[in-house]
Amino acid sequence: MTDTGAAKTLTQERSLWYYLGVGLSAALLIIVVTLAVMIILIPKASGSIPLTVLTSSMEPGLPPGTLIIVRPIDPENIVIGTVVTYQIRSGEPDVITHRVMEINTSTDGSRSFIVKGDNNSDPDPDPVLPLQIKGDVWYSIPWVGWVNTAINGSNRPWIVPVVAAALFGYAGFTVVSAISSRRRRTPKSDGENGPLAE
Repeated sequence: MTDTGAAKTLTQERSLWYYLGVGLSAALLIIVVTLAVMIILIPKASGSIPLTVLTSSMEPGLPPGTLIIVRPIDPENIVIGTVVTYQIRSGEPDVITHRVMEINTSTDGSRSFIVKGDNNSDPDPDPVLPLQIKGDVWYSIPWVGWVNTAINGSNRPWIVPVVAAALFGYAGFTVVSAISSRRRRTPKSDGENGPLAE
């Protein structure tokens, strides 16, 4: 194979790896941006809260590790089948996410809800009162909940800077690689190649 043929083959191989790298980088960027919008921007804009499913009580629809976005809901709008997140005891942070199976209305018009996990055989022991309701499940993202739990825990002070630095480093590496690859593929002028043979 001539030098020209070898150079051409090398250029084709480089361009293949280059385009593969650009494609993977673009896909990664799209995934990161989409997750950021769904996990951070939409909840902040709507007053919703991201929570992680920790138990198997809502399997198979919401297995452990699922990230759920819980948006505020007027208790009057809750119907049978709504998946609600409620405080176990009013005013305390611990919550449960289960499905409404029954709605009871007392003589004074106040409501209470009988809820049950989809994977549980029995309903929760106590009726849920409207003041315990934090919201209903708007949407969910499988597996991302474990990441959310890790970042929101005691690891947040070091995880966020490390991830940010890694993303910036990767972006910088991609840009430098693209510039270097483009320079290598640019043909030299005749003057740089020396005198032409007659």
